[in-house]
Amino acid sequence: MRNRFSSLSGHGAGWSANRRFTLIAIALATLLATAAATAYCVGRGENHSPSASGAPATTSTPHTASSTDPQNPSAGTGSVPAPPRFSDPVTFAEAAASMLWSYDTRTTSHERQLAGIEAWMTAESQYSDWTSVSAQMPDPTLWSRMADQKQHAEATVAEGHYPAAFKQALAENPSEITKAYIYAVTVTGKQTITWAKGGGGAENRSITLAVQCRPSTDCSLVAIAPNVAP
Repeated sequence: MRNRFSSLSGHGAGWSANRRFTLIAIALATLLATAAATAYCVGRGENHSPSASGAPATTSTPHTASSTDPQNPSAGTGSVPAPPRFSDPVTFAEAAASMLWSYDTRTTSHERQLAGIEAWMTAESQYSDWTSVSAQMPDPTLWSRMADQKQHAEATVAEGHYPAAFKQALAENPSEITKAYIYAVTVTGKQTITWAKGGGGAENRSITLAVQCRPSTDCSLVAIAPNVAP
């Protein structure tokens, strides 16, 4: 069931062709249809290990994130929680997808929502693709219409995983990941939307994110990667 207004995660999902990842094009050539202009460094083993050397695996746990009850609201911006301190790409990607699928127009302005999302981005400007991430947001006019209807949403994350092509790229060129430590992770789940006068609905969601997780550093968001097959 769809709200009469566009949902936050479904708005503007197109990806600009002007990418900034040519330094790591080799590993991503097998992952993106537009690889020549949109390359990222990708890879990872199936067990979420932080390298190809057999480090201990982590387990992905489904979770629910509410726009009105984020994990750390005091450190976030409006209904956007502060970036979590995770070192595992899958765990971070699940949290990032939940953040992107959750919002509350009753308490947060369009400007504050964007600012909260931007705080999740990598500080390495040569890799950051803010255009693809900010495109997940409705424009200010639509946000205002959603606010008029007191629209808000929460996300339930089912699971995150590395796409098959992503894992194959690492197997074929395992050293490439060390250039930027950028991983592709596909996250699936559900977005539940509520608006005034008892309106509401829910939709299944799937998104592929590029996240950066350098050793001994908290993960950060790099881009939305819609052309990577799950």
